[in-house]
Amino acid sequence: AAEPVVEEKKAAPEPAPKKEEPKAAAPAAAGAVSAKEVKALRDKSGAGMMDCKKALQECGGDIEEAATWLRKKGIASADKKASRIAAEGAVGAYIHSGARLGVIVEVNCETDFVARGDKFKELANDIAMQVAACTEIEYVSPSDADQAMIEKEREVQMKMEDLQSKPENIREKIVQGRLDKMVNEKALLTQPFIKDTSKTVDELIKEATAEIGEKISIRRFTKYNLGEGLEKRVEDFAAEVAAQTGGKA
Repeated sequence: AAEPVVEEKKAAPEPAPKKEEPKAAAPAAAGAVSAKEVKALRDKSGAGMMDCKKALQECGGDIEEAATWLRKKGIASADKKASRIAAEGAVGAYIHSGARLGVIVEVNCETDFVARGDKFKELANDIAMQVAACTEIEYVSPSDADQAMIEKEREVQMKMEDLQSKPENIREKIVQGRLDKMVNEKALLTQPFIKDTSKTVDELIKEATAEIGEKISIRRFTKYNLGEGLEKRVEDFAAEVAAQTGGKA
């Protein structure tokens, strides 16, 4: 019998070598920032050197954009500190022409970053000028008024002759209105802002708080009037001349 023919099995073709995938490009290094640019941003913003460098790198070296970036960072930090006391700030000062009247005022904010800014310093000086212009003010807020003084004035007002014919509840309302007016006239926050009388100082502070992004408050102020509280010597030149010449004044 014929032997069966055995077919030779062909070897399977070897798989083609895989092509190596190109490696992902390494992230570009942050742009170089010169010391001069860092100094310029630091002078403009008052922020720290490393913060200024990072801001410039984030903003491609644009100083204006970097200043905005830093400001936003300050606002974000302030949001986390909303419950903290505003212990930073600046002292504003104003001396009237002739140097006979001077004012010092303390305005507070939450961070040193904001306190160093030109806008905040300008606000503090504007408040000092406001105090100088308002001769009747004695305290910052109506809530700072002496309550004992208010109650004493209430008793006086309730006995005023022009109110005696009115019912007691009406008298109380009228007296309260008079007291509120008296207290507000002596409070800094309720005064019209001298640079824009369409808003009060309180509204000015609220606008600044919204714009800057931190809690801002006026803590205290002091006014100095030249010679206030001193006894002035009265010169009688006629009598002095008469005494020296032996004559009569």
